[in-house]
Amino acid sequence: MSLRNIAIIAHVDHGKTTLVDQLLAQSGAFRANEAHAERAMDSNDQERERGITILAKCTSVLWHGAAGETRINIIDTPGHADFGGEVERILGMVDGCLLLVDAEEGVMPQTKFVLGKALKLGLRPILVLNKVDRPNAEPDRVLNDAFDLFAALGASDEQLDFPHIYASGKHGWATLDLARPNDTLAPLFDQIVAHVPPPQAETRDGEPARLLSVLIEADPFLGRLLTGRIESGRLAPGMAIKALSRDGKEIERGRISKLLAFRGLKRTGVDEALAGDIVAVAGLSKATVADTLCAMEVTEALPAQPIDPPTIAITVSINDSPLAGRDGDKVQSRVIRARLLSEAQANVAIKVAETADKDAMEVAGRGELQLGVLIETLRREGFELSISRPRVVFQTDPETGERLEPIEQVVVDVDDDYAGVVIEKLSGRKAELTDMGPSGSGKTRLSFLAPSRALIGYQGEFLTDTRGSGVLNRLFDHYAPYKGAIEGRRNGVLVSNSDGDMSAFALWNLEDRGVMFVGATEKTYQGMIIGENSRPDDLDVNPMKAKQLTNIRSAGKDEAIRLTPPRRPTLEQAIAYIGEDELVEVTPRAIRLRKKVLNPTFRKKRMREEA
Repeated sequence: MSLRNIAIIAHVDHGKTTLVDQLLAQSGAFRANEAHAERAMDSNDQERERGITILAKCTSVLWHGAAGETRINIIDTPGHADFGGEVERILGMVDGCLLLVDAEEGVMPQTKFVLGKALKLGLRPILVLNKVDRPNAEPDRVLNDAFDLFAALGASDEQLDFPHIYASGKHGWATLDLARPNDTLAPLFDQIVAHVPPPQAETRDGEPARLLSVLIEADPFLGRLLTGRIESGRLAPGMAIKALSRDGKEIERGRISKLLAFRGLKRTGVDEALAGDIVAVAGLSKATVADTLCAMEVTEALPAQPIDPPTIAITVSINDSPLAGRDGDKVQSRVIRARLLSEAQANVAIKVAETADKDAMEVAGRGELQLGVLIETLRREGFELSISRPRVVFQTDPETGERLEPIEQVVVDVDDDYAGVVIEKLSGRKAELTDMGPSGSGKTRLSFLAPSRALIGYQGEFLTDTRGSGVLNRLFDHYAPYKGAIEGRRNGVLVSNSDGDMSAFALWNLEDRGVMFVGATEKTYQGMIIGENSRPDDLDVNPMKAKQLTNIRSAGKDEAIRLTPPRRPTLEQAIAYIGEDELVEVTPRAIRLRKKVLNPTFRKKRMREEA
């Protein structure tokens, strides 16, 4: 039986996971009467809720085609730029890839990112023009744009001679020619077998066993599971192995307690795995991502792919508000520290370090979404945390000593009517307009180069300006000299001046002051932010003021209290909204905004000292 290892890469929402569903179904991975969820590879709760892929996952299918029986290992990858670290890691263990491009949206920022990584590793992608059955699809234009992108990224002559295929992942068909319709994905399977070479590692079957770990997860029964491709030799349960770090230092020794291979959506125990296959190994407790698992006689580690550095950082500390400890059971700083360090071991795109005063941890990542997903995961595990405003990770030019900041490529698709306001807002945030043109259906595509810090907190304002119809995509581009101060939030906040339960009467009277983030009967404390002020300054208010009662009543004298529903921020919105002197209090049941200094007297004193 021949073997193929491929990855499916694309921009977010271009249909990778849906296509994998159809590949599994048409290869016979599901029984005819077997129930399976839509987007079966998105097994994580947050992936299903958000509708995006967060973690790279492996599956395997058997294809009986013109070339005989072939086992195809398929890795589904995230499409969002914040999770690009997952893509960078797994591309090293495949021999080919499917590059999915939406036949309507065309080439997008993340398409450029993932394709650049694949071409640098020498992979020869197969271009899949997906969603060609959409009414506004333009496959010929997108094909030309894709060729231009290959050329711009420095593709070799072999890589430029890429095959392309038209497909509809949702309806499960693919064809080499739109004039000859088809109702299955057989042409895509055959193209994979014909174009993707078998693993070169198969020729190193007689050498000592070596495997590079690229994915890590915890299993409640088997312990730490390390997934990777066997680069040489053979692995079997009970075999003695050791783990080497990137620089060749020995980390630990142990025995393989379980060897798992991917069969459809399940992992199955096997008695032996040969070079070239992708497997999961259990039995080691210290080895992590980018380590080499090998036979005892091996002394050199396998080279690991370098990971792009993080660009955004937040400070994570204990929850020290008056309401601390009421919702979560993991509130100590040592427990938070241990959990963050374990996350940094599994996710190499995240960096964790202690702050100067040792009472908090600094967590750096690729973007607000990646950090938001991490905090949401901790929240669901029972942690209580305080989160600071995101800040960019600056670098220093080694030659001039000049401060450099990360610059992102921003691509915006908006209705023609809203293009002007988007250009105005982003230009005011130091962004440079690099391209502008129609994208069909009455929409305009705008391209900018903008500082990363200019985009913190802009997403909500962008959706308001475009009436929810705009789509903003961003991707780290390069570091450039610091562009100067950028105007932050224009409105102040309404801050509670005492502790207790908020009353409907008090909130009703405060509605003239601004927009509320909270509702009646909820608990509050001094220094907690309960709303946004309509003016630029912060305002201390009393949200617990009760109505003065008398013994005189008359019909129609009292007005009925009808509160406007509060604008409750999500976790990502809250983190992006707060200012430098504010925090987000995160518990399993609540997300609250608060001032770092709760006492208003001390707060004003600090402001005078800083002024």
